[in-house]
Amino acid sequence: MAHLLGAEALHLEFPTRVIFDSVTAGLNEGDRIGVVGRNGDGKSTLLNLLAGRMEPDSGRVTRRRGVTIGILDQADELASGQTVGHTIVGGIEEHVWAGDSKVRDVIGGLVRDIPWEALVDDLSGGQRRRVALAAVLIGDHDVIFLDEPTNHLDVEGISWLAGHLKNRWATNSGGLVVVTHDRWFLDEVCNQTWEVHDRIIEPFEGGYAAYILQRVERDRMSAASESKRQNLMKKELAWLRRGAPARTAKPKFRIDAANVLIENEPPPRDTVSMQSMAMQRLGKDVVDLLDVTVKFENKTVLNDITWRIAPGERTGIMGVNGAGKSTLLNLVAGTLLPTSGTVKRGKTIKVAVLTQQLFELDDIQNDRVSEVIGRQKTSYIAGGKEITPGQMLERMGFMSAQLTTKVKDLSGGQKRRLQLLLIVLDEPNVLILDEPTNDLDTDMLAAMEDLLDSFPGTLLVVSHDRYLIERVTDNQYAVTDGAFRHLPGGVDQYLELRKKQISGASGGSVGSPTEASGPGQKGKLAVGGAELRNAQKELASTGRKVVKTQDRIVSLHESLAAHDQSDYTGLGALSAELSQLEDTVVGLETRWLELSELVGS
Repeated sequence: MAHLLGAEALHLEFPTRVIFDSVTAGLNEGDRIGVVGRNGDGKSTLLNLLAGRMEPDSGRVTRRRGVTIGILDQADELASGQTVGHTIVGGIEEHVWAGDSKVRDVIGGLVRDIPWEALVDDLSGGQRRRVALAAVLIGDHDVIFLDEPTNHLDVEGISWLAGHLKNRWATNSGGLVVVTHDRWFLDEVCNQTWEVHDRIIEPFEGGYAAYILQRVERDRMSAASESKRQNLMKKELAWLRRGAPARTAKPKFRIDAANVLIENEPPPRDTVSMQSMAMQRLGKDVVDLLDVTVKFENKTVLNDITWRIAPGERTGIMGVNGAGKSTLLNLVAGTLLPTSGTVKRGKTIKVAVLTQQLFELDDIQNDRVSEVIGRQKTSYIAGGKEITPGQMLERMGFMSAQLTTKVKDLSGGQKRRLQLLLIVLDEPNVLILDEPTNDLDTDMLAAMEDLLDSFPGTLLVVSHDRYLIERVTDNQYAVTDGAFRHLPGGVDQYLELRKKQISGASGGSVGSPTEASGPGQKGKLAVGGAELRNAQKELASTGRKVVKTQDRIVSLHESLAAHDQSDYTGLGALSAELSQLEDTVVGLETRWLELSELVGS
């Protein structure tokens, strides 16, 4: 593959520390590189060095002659006084750019809802970000550098951007380097990953998932404790291979111990303990929204929705900006009353909300982290083990030296982590997270998810981070056109729903956005006669099965709460049945949606 640009023996120092020391890296045609690392380790600096915006103290950056580069900074420095149209296409005549399919794709994917003649000075932060990204993408560049391009993009925008970058260049041509904390995006777009850490760049093959697998293997090989474990495992495996007579003569627990060594990775969440703890703390009732409608100045935001939130429920909520997600969460939190309908709240619920702002830290700006944590509980139960608040800080990426730092002097990501930790240490049993990934790098996102895995209560998450939604929640819902709709198909189903809504709004054949929001309005199929009657019968039967199965799930939740917690065998059996029933409900709901489309109900 042809070489595009490269860095040789780069050394760069800032007044307080060394950023890069003898770093060598290269970008070839066809490379799609994702850059990850802790905040402050030099990811953005690396882009500026490669793009020629910054000179190293020593070493050099070389570029193939004629290579053109486009770059998106974290800060959207748009020229003041310019219109959206001029910022994106400059002085190019309309008939020229309108005839370019790539330009039309970029405009339709990023700025279709922003007035073309609006001044960029009057745009919101999210709109400015999309305009800046569009201005970079319409250029015919050989290499594109993108610094956090998914910031301010919703799930649809991120999906569009991934598709655009995958199809932008022919195979084995063009080059992309992207800094992002969006792990789904890294997996979808990148074929290499560079980790920036400890003044070096470490390359890995593949996207985020492949990078994590290789990194875990690297860390295991370098750990002394892992070396001991490997030796022990080898001895146990050798013992197991001594033929059938030897194995049958040995105690069964030795075979079990060896199997544990081979497969000792825990599941993502301890379902049994989490469900039992949630039931004990929450009781049977959490929050029920019954036939709820919310209107603001004659505008209906939520229309006749019903949502019964279960103990231990882990739900992700999606929707475009302004759809009513925050309104829905405010109803659950009790900070908003409905225009009509009923909100029933359990007697034992304790709700906490992680907001997009950092208001919780306003009163402790001048306190040291150790002092703030010292005022909390002396111990905390996580994953069935008792740990100290200091250990919780370590799990969230705080170093011992940072314990003496004042809150006001923490970085944005550190403040975000402290905010979440303080909320969790207060031990709510209903936790609402509103865009919790802001200011966090990939390692800190993983640490946050690890903390959330051990949270035993009800978890409600609003986020544009697809990886987070799919990682920490079990069910997904969409707020769309005033309706609240379950998504058995998850994020993919939501994106398909939005495509049909957009098509309908622009005069397509699937109807208006309102028509597309109901489960039976996704494009009716023409059926009749016996086929229609059979579908109607199956639809009614499927609905009854869903209700019956959900009733059994509620009953099992109650059984788990009342069961002897030391009876692991019994708890395991109940949990296995519960998991099977939940899978059954997903299948039934999917079939119900298919039948609804068929009969047009």
